This record gives sequence, C-alpha cells and structure tokens, in this order.
Amino acid sequence: MDLKQLQTFLTAAETLSFTKTAQLLDYAQSSITAQVKTLEQELGVNLFERLGKRIILTEEGKRLQQYAKKMLELDREMKKAISNEQEQVLLKVGAQESQCVYRLPSILQQFQQVHPHVKIIFKPVHTTDIAKKLLQVGDLDVAFITDTYQETSMLQRQRLIEEQLIFVSAPIERREPLSAQQLALETMLLTETGCSYRNHLEALLQLEGVRPLQMIEFASIEAIKQCVIAGLGMTFLPKMVVEKELTMGLVTEIPSTLKLAPIYTDIAWHKDKDLPPCLLDFIAIAKQKYQTLGD
Repeated sequence: MDLKQLQTFLTAAETLSFTKTAQLLDYAQSSITAQVKTLEQELGVNLFERLGKRIILTEEGKRLQQYAKKMLELDREMKKAISNEQEQVLLKVGAQESQCVYRLPSILQQFQQVHPHVKIIFKPVHTTDIAKKLLQVGDLDVAFITDTYQETSMLQRQRLIEEQLIFVSAPIERREPLSAQQLALETMLLTETGCSYRNHLEALLQLEGVRPLQMIEFASIEAIKQCVIAGLGMTFLPKMVVEKELTMGLVTEIPSTLKLAPIYTDIAWHKDKDLPPCLLDFIAIAKQKYQTLGD
C-alpha cells in the first residue's frame, strides 16, 4: 500500500466513477482499476461493489476512506513540518572574541534584516591554523581570521583590514618608547594561550630572550581592560577594543620599539565550497562594513 494508491482510492470514493477518477488524476482508466485491485488484494476485502457501470463503496471501503483521509493529512503535515525546518538555514561563522564583540554586531544586524530565517552559530577561531582545520572539515562555513598572513592554498580569503595592535596601561607618563628589555619589568595581562596576537608577541620576546616579570591570563578582553584601568598591569590588544577607554582617558597607549609583523583580519572560506545566496550576502555585507572602517 502506498500513498498514491490511497489518493486514487479516495478520489474514486468521491466520484464513484473510475472513468472520472482517471480524468481527474490524469491516469489511464486501466491504471485506476489496477491500483484499486492491488489495494483490495492487500487488504483482503472488496472496497467497491460493481453494479453494472456504477460502483458504490462497501462497508470496508467506507472504513478505509476514513483512515486514508487521516493518512494523507498526516503526510501533508509531515512534509510541511520538514519543509519549514529546512527554511531555517544554519550559518556557522568563526571569529576571535574581539571581532565578535566589536565588529560583527553591525554586520549581523544588517544581515538579519535581509535573511531573518538564517540561524548563525559562532565558534572561536584564534589562529589561521584553527580556521583552516574547521573550514576543511565543514565545521565552519566562513571565518574571520585575525593573524599574521600565512599562505593557505585550500582557502579562498579576502583582506578586510590591517589591525593596529598596541600596548596599553593605566594613565601614566612615559619618557621613551617601550622596549623588549623594559617589558621584562612589567606585569602583562594577556588573552588566552593560543590567541594569534599573543602568540606573535611571545614569539618576538622569545627571540629577544625576554620574559615579562609576570604574565596573567584572562578569558575575557573586558576583564583585561578593567584590570588595566585598575593599574594591575599592561596589556597588548587590537586598538579597536580599547578605543572607547582611550577616548575617555581611562587608559594610555604606550609607544613601542618592538618590530612586530602586521596582523590582518581576512574573511575566508574553503575554495571548493558551494556558496549559497545567504553566505554570499554575508560575505558582501562583511566586506562593506570593514571597508567603512578603513576609510
């Protein structure tokens, strides 16, 4: 028994004519007769009584009519439910905390005005290597990579902006730029191990044979800023995350003589990925928003 046979049976039960049923369903009359006969053989009952050229429903046919209506209605509900679920597209985006908090809200606001049914999930991406791995296995659809540039042939990536990384402390007066040797006397308040710009700073200090007097690790950039404001140490962060505090005079940028390679934020996806319209729109909006930051 399949749903096509039940639909044929219900139509025949309504019209009480195999000829009219064939016309309505665009089947040959022999196909209608065969489908009804298959149902009768499977159920072991007569569904119609043939009275010359007329047919009428038997008692068994009337009972099947009730169940067939319920079954077809349930089939329609199932398809509708599944279709509605499929309408909500899932977009998996990777980014560092600094991007998620300070850059992406305006991108998401504009994107969701265009695609209100797209659900977005964010996953932490601290380095190029992490982004590459997650994009390669399909755990991400697109990633914002904030790192020194590395060649990644399997990724399609586009430059968004060069990030300005600065040393910041509570308001003080410094007579000269900060050197690697002076950092050895400081307490550094840093992001979690694995963060790209922390990795970059530590690698440079290692080459100089320098280690800060004390290094305190935080999971939150906001926590770092509050501790810097309280005078507990200095930090090394993208300037974008402390612009408000700099403007208010709560912290001070400390010039440095350290020769750090530039850090860029790129948007990237797997070069072989089929980009649906919503992802293309997301990329376009992100590029437009970052462009305004660089202007």
